[in-house]
Amino acid sequence: MDGPRWLDEREDRAWRGYRRMRRLLDLELARELMQDAGLSEPDYDVLSDLSETPDQRLRLSELADRMLWSRSRLSHHISRMQQRGLVTREECATDGRGSIVALTPAGRRAVESAAPGHVAAVRRHLIDLLTPTELAALGTLSRRVVDHLTDRTEAAG
Repeated sequence: MDGPRWLDEREDRAWRGYRRMRRLLDLELARELMQDAGLSEPDYDVLSDLSETPDQRLRLSELADRMLWSRSRLSHHISRMQQRGLVTREECATDGRGSIVALTPAGRRAVESAAPGHVAAVRRHLIDLLTPTELAALGTLSRRVVDHLTDRTEAAG
């Protein structure tokens, strides 16, 4: 049996740099989103996913899949968002066990108010720091990794 293929110095530097960048970027974007709009990243993800659908509603199970969360975890989060008037939960007409999460007018206003500042933060902390070539490379490599992981997840499911 072969031993592990350890990372060489260049690979290790790239891997550790990516992990540190991701943590710092996620932390800063979350901090600014909460400070500027009073929304957590999961709040924003739910609201933006719902706002981008034609009827501003999704099955809870589909929303959980998009967010890579368990249905139970998302259900608890949706309950907290309901208490704040950002979303409602409706019974699914085709499946008595399923539920639909719908954007409320207050939720729509919240995401529309938060989006400009959030996009500005994404630009300030990532997009505008990259050259066009680096941005293209980031798009290519992120698609490659997502496709690889998505294929593995679908094959296992």
